[in-house]
Amino acid sequence: MSTVIVIPARFASSRFPGKPLVSIAGVTLIERVLTLAQAVSGVAGVFVATDSEEIARHVTDVGGEVIMTSTECRNGSERVWEAVNTLSARPQTIINMQGDAVLMPPWIVQALVDEMKKDSTIQIATPATRLTRDQYEAMTTMKGSGIVSGTTVTVSKSRNAMYFSKTVIPHIREWPLDKSVPILQHIGVYAYTYDSLKRYIELPMGDLEYVEQLEQLRALENDIPIRVVEVPLKGRTMWSIDNPEDVARVEAIIASEGELV
Repeated sequence: MSTVIVIPARFASSRFPGKPLVSIAGVTLIERVLTLAQAVSGVAGVFVATDSEEIARHVTDVGGEVIMTSTECRNGSERVWEAVNTLSARPQTIINMQGDAVLMPPWIVQALVDEMKKDSTIQIATPATRLTRDQYEAMTTMKGSGIVSGTTVTVSKSRNAMYFSKTVIPHIREWPLDKSVPILQHIGVYAYTYDSLKRYIELPMGDLEYVEQLEQLRALENDIPIRVVEVPLKGRTMWSIDNPEDVARVEAIIASEGELV
């Protein structure tokens, strides 16, 4: 079963134009993400999908493979779909690794690759990590102050997602008897079968996706199951680059915790 990783990257970000080419501790964002993806084993290819010639030249210069896509793609999922359909052979599994996931531990993506290979019935898979009590308290405080960053997910006994939300779910009225923390924070990377990505792209936005502004709810609203793979962070801090102010934060994390690869 062939697996590919596709990293969508566009130059014209409204909040941070030229973001993929910004330098983070001396290495561009897109080269960092590419290096993390290349550290995952069992993958037939890693590709950067972009509509920018400047990004394409840079990726080629650092030894990466590029697939040029149109400027009409509305989001990363559409860009990934367009990219995989230019390949000479149809992949069985497609990993959509966000182009700003500069601190994504490779073992998290590896867990998705391994899960998809282990269970051929999975249509979509995505990772989540279990919060500690302190992390739960910090997230609750943050949400209470009006900050929407951070998505949580509830999971069924079969390890499929029941719901994703920008609020903290489930609401805790009583702690479990074993004092465990039943809060899973979602990590935004996805594995799709070719057919499930095709179906997802063809579906219209639903009400839940619209109000939460979470693309993955489109799948759940249309009865496409999403397998949630619980992963450890192993003491690492995750942070994405959304705004120019995030660069200094990420550089500080790298200085403190070291490089991932």
